[in-house]
Amino acid sequence: MRIGIMGSGGLGGYFGAKLAAAGSDVHFIARGRHLEAMRSDGLRIEGPEPLHVPKVQATGRPADVGPVDVAMLCVKLWDTAQAIEQMRPMVGPDTAVVSFQNGVLKDTYLREAFDARQLIGGVGYVATTIESPGVIRQTGPMQRLLFGEFDGSRSPRGEALLAACQAAGINAELSPAILREIWLKYVFLVGLSGTTTTTRHRIGAIRANPQTRAFLTDVMREVIAVAQAHGVPLTDDDLKAALVRADSVSPDMTSSMHHDLERGNPLEVRWLSGGVVELGRAKGVPTPMNRAISDILALQAAGTRTG
Repeated sequence: MRIGIMGSGGLGGYFGAKLAAAGSDVHFIARGRHLEAMRSDGLRIEGPEPLHVPKVQATGRPADVGPVDVAMLCVKLWDTAQAIEQMRPMVGPDTAVVSFQNGVLKDTYLREAFDARQLIGGVGYVATTIESPGVIRQTGPMQRLLFGEFDGSRSPRGEALLAACQAAGINAELSPAILREIWLKYVFLVGLSGTTTTTRHRIGAIRANPQTRAFLTDVMREVIAVAQAHGVPLTDDDLKAALVRADSVSPDMTSSMHHDLERGNPLEVRWLSGGVVELGRAKGVPTPMNRAISDILALQAAGTRTG
């Protein structure tokens, strides 16, 4: 299987390295010092299951790759528009395009750019960061990819991607309800990212304090309400499950958006809590908690690094 990875950071670099090590024909799109390091020394994964792929196919020009069987979009949300334009040379008439980005608005942008029949829904779970150029640090044992056709069918292209992932030791699943899975992740992620980034604390402190725990619950509850308004069958049981998950993770866990805030990077808040506000407004659903998060982080949303 010929796979193009658009965005070779924490998620794309991690899963792409595992696929490449297992023999898939993987082409990484990267930039800057990360690209230079990948070209000279391959890609290295540090953490619970270390992996070094000494030679990888990496470029900054998708046109050098040409059409692939599967194009995986893995860039941060603020890079989506530019990445979609750049990845077009990798997308032929038979290419399956799947976004493993955060949120739910991502697939709206893909539908505007490509034939809807080319799209597969995707959800990625992994705790990683670029430790240094060419090195991905996995900070926990969880790694999982879910993907599937939006109509719930079990397609040959989905089966082929599943086989490639399983051969690579990736905990992968072909989902018959991928839209629901995307929203389930959205519920948890919006709660985690919004509360950790606005309070500047990790999940352990937030869930232990009655006031901030109520804040977390209300943020998630708004996402459930917006999902229901858009016809996605989430329930109060899904809210309870998200809270159970928040209680079960390490107390030191935080969100990538919190990390980005600390580093002065741009934030994904426009598409996370801001996306809840946008989608809620479209259906007349009030989202005051997510609106507050979006407003509080507005001055940091574009990043604060000066050099």
